[in-house]
Amino acid sequence: MHDLKISLITVAFNAQNTIERSIISVVGQKFNNVQYIVIDGGSTDDTINIINRYRDKIHVLVSEPDNGVYDAMNKGIALATGDIIGTINADDFLADDRVLGEVAEAFAQQDTDILYGNLDFINPDERVVRKWRSGRYHKGMFNRGWMPPHPTFYCRKALFDTHGAYSLEYGSAADYELMLRFIHAHNANVFYLDKIMVKMYIGGISNKNVGNRVKALSFDLKAMRKNGILFPYITVIFKPLRKILQFF
Repeated sequence: MHDLKISLITVAFNAQNTIERSIISVVGQKFNNVQYIVIDGGSTDDTINIINRYRDKIHVLVSEPDNGVYDAMNKGIALATGDIIGTINADDFLADDRVLGEVAEAFAQQDTDILYGNLDFINPDERVVRKWRSGRYHKGMFNRGWMPPHPTFYCRKALFDTHGAYSLEYGSAADYELMLRFIHAHNANVFYLDKIMVKMYIGGISNKNVGNRVKALSFDLKAMRKNGILFPYITVIFKPLRKILQFF
């Protein structure tokens, strides 16, 4: 298990209220074969000063303007040296200090290219307000609107090398398109770790207003068409319903 190295990427921009909680959750992990990468988009608040408090625990730090969260993730992926790559954004944190160890153990023991788990949405007081339990994946589930929680998504670096990183042309759905591409289009092996891996503060770019939600749906539809979803117009309706109502 300990031969596997995990590259974990944190993307941040003006995240002074949440970044420290995120960093602490990473540097406090019991599993230590980790390359921790932090990509800051040139924050103008206190974010970079908070990051620098933990500079000795961060293996790679980049602070410069970027073209959004997925461009920043791509910068991190290009700098990753681990066998496995995952992300934990500045608004998220690992649920306990055993998460990365269990991820590494699962990759070592299971015949898998990709792993995902469970996620809790929390309010600013860290009270759980919604749970995301997507359950085990079976081939074809993307056709019915299924998707795993991206903050719990870990995959082998070889997949990025072979199939590419996040495509910025899909806007806020770039994470969905990448998971769709890897799992649905290219049939990568998938393992479900039935564990709360991440806690995420409520909110998000794609849900801020009606205009953003409509734009997000259009990006979803574009991703579905690109990656061979059978009935994209139906699936684009099912996808947000599954996320909200937790249909498995």
